[in-house]
Amino acid sequence: MSLPPLAELQVMLIDDDAFQLKLLGFHLRQLGALNLHPFTAARGALAALDGLSIDLLLCDLQMPDLDGVEMLRHLAERGFAGQVALVSGEDPRILRTVEMLGRKHGLQVLGALPKPVAYADVSALLQRWPTGERKVDAVREALPLAELRRAIAERELVPYYQPKVELASGRWVGVEALARWQHPQRGLLYPDAFIALAEEAGLIGELTSALLEGGGTELGVLGQLRQWLDDGLHLQAAVNVSMAMLNDAHLPDRIQAQLDAARVPASNLVLEVTESRLMEDARTTLDILVRMRLKRIGLSIDDFGTGHSSLVQLRDVPFGELKVDRSFVHNAHRRADLQPLLKACLQMGQQLGMKTVAEGVEDEADWRHLRGLGCDVAQGYFIGRPMPAAQLKAWAMSWEARRAALTD
Repeated sequence: MSLPPLAELQVMLIDDDAFQLKLLGFHLRQLGALNLHPFTAARGALAALDGLSIDLLLCDLQMPDLDGVEMLRHLAERGFAGQVALVSGEDPRILRTVEMLGRKHGLQVLGALPKPVAYADVSALLQRWPTGERKVDAVREALPLAELRRAIAERELVPYYQPKVELASGRWVGVEALARWQHPQRGLLYPDAFIALAEEAGLIGELTSALLEGGGTELGVLGQLRQWLDDGLHLQAAVNVSMAMLNDAHLPDRIQAQLDAARVPASNLVLEVTESRLMEDARTTLDILVRMRLKRIGLSIDDFGTGHSSLVQLRDVPFGELKVDRSFVHNAHRRADLQPLLKACLQMGQQLGMKTVAEGVEDEADWRHLRGLGCDVAQGYFIGRPMPAAQLKAWAMSWEARRAALTD
C-alpha cells in the first residue's frame, strides 16, 4: 500500500507538550504534509473542528484539559469521519486498549505512535491508510429485508472457501465455508452486510440451510464436499452456526437429512459455534449440541477467548475443536501480552484432547510461531483468502509449491 497524498490532506495535531508537537509536525512535513493544524489544548482543537474538514487527527493520550479517552468520546459524538491516531508514552497495552475503544465508538482508528515519535513510526502508521472500502453500515441501511428473503429463496447466497492446513505437514485438510451474497445490482456482499439482518429477522436458519444445500447452478457446501470426495479429496468443511439456531430441537435431524441426501459422511462437516450472545435456553442448546456429536458431526468452539466463549463452554459442551480467535494469533510472536494467552489457549485445547485451530495467520512469522507452539491447524491470508470453489485447485497447486519451505 502506498502513502496517501499527504499534501492534499488536512491534518490536526493535538499535544500539550510543545516540543513533541513540533517534532511530530517536522516528521509529517518530511513525509509531504502541507496542511497542519497544531493545538496544545484538546478543547480548543474540538472547537476548531467545526470550521475544518480534518482527514487525519493525531492526539496525545495524556492532556490536562481532556485526556485521549475523553477526546475519542467527543469525536464519536460529533460523528468525526476522518482517521484518528493516538500518540503516547503510556504502556503499549493501554494504547492498544484505547485503540480498541476508539473502534468500538465507531471511529476510524489508524493506530498509535509511541513517544518520542520517530520518523519511521509515522511513516509506518501512514502505510495503514485505508483504500476506500465501502462502509458496511451504509450497505446494510440500503438492504431491505424483502431483498434478503428473495436472495435466500433464489439462492443468491453462495459459499466462499478459506483453506485450512496442518501446521506440522502443511497438508490441506479442510476449509471454512463463508457466506457471500451475489447481489444482482450491488455485486458481491460480505457477511457484515447481511448476517446481523438475517439474525434479527429470524432468517439465519434458512440462510444456513440454503448455504449447505445450494441450488441452481451453484453447489452448496454439502454438494461441494461430495464432489471433493468423488475427486479423492477427504476434506472437512466448517460452517458457522448462530446461537439463534440452537433453540430448535429438530436441527440435528434436519442436518443429518441434508448430509444423507448429499451422500456426505457426517464427520466431513464441522459446525463452528460462536457464542456472541448467551444461550437463551441452555438445556435445549446442550441437547442439540450433544446430539450433533452423537451423529459424528464435528463441533468447534469458534473465536475462543472472545464474547461468551469461555471455560464454562469447554466444561459443559463436548466440542472436538478449539478455534483461537485471530486477535490472539497475529503478531503474537512480537507481543509479550499475547504470547501467554495464545499459549494457554492452545495448551488447554491440547490437554482436553481437542484439535486446535488458529485463525488470523497473516504472515510467515505467525505460521512459524504457531508451529513452535504445537498448534494443529492454521487458517488465514498467509495461507489463502476466501475464494469460490472453482479457484481452490489453482490455490492448492500454489500452496504445494510453498509447502516444503514452510515445513522444513
